[in-house]
Amino acid sequence: MVQISPSLPPAAWRMILRGLIRRCPHCGARGAFFTSWFRTQDTCRGCDLVWQRNTDGFMLGALAINFIVTGSSLIFTFAIGVVASYPDIAIFPVLISTVAVTLIVGIFGYPISYTTWLAIDLMMRPLEPGEQANTSKQQ
Repeated sequence: MVQISPSLPPAAWRMILRGLIRRCPHCGARGAFFTSWFRTQDTCRGCDLVWQRNTDGFMLGALAINFIVTGSSLIFTFAIGVVASYPDIAIFPVLISTVAVTLIVGIFGYPISYTTWLAIDLMMRPLEPGEQANTSKQQ
């Protein structure tokens, strides 16, 4: 495995972009933590970064991102539906489209929210020596 120096983290914008496309925010490896859309593995395939750096509350940040994006899509879809059908608001079509978009964004945005949260976590708490699985195994 390629060992990436913890002293040279990628730029913040680069980590966020990598997280948004489901790559490892640290090394940019494709499908880094995922074996399928919803299944994860413990470490990155590229740099051996541990998936959940801090198990206490890590998932809460990822769920918050997913909740915010899903809630925003719900409000946006509802507003577009109301504006498009005003003055005779078509309640049933607006409701169906809002629920459909919310389910799609909520379910398919799930893994993206995790890699995005990992990018934010890496920006707030830079990688420390020994945090990558292959370095912790050697020590």
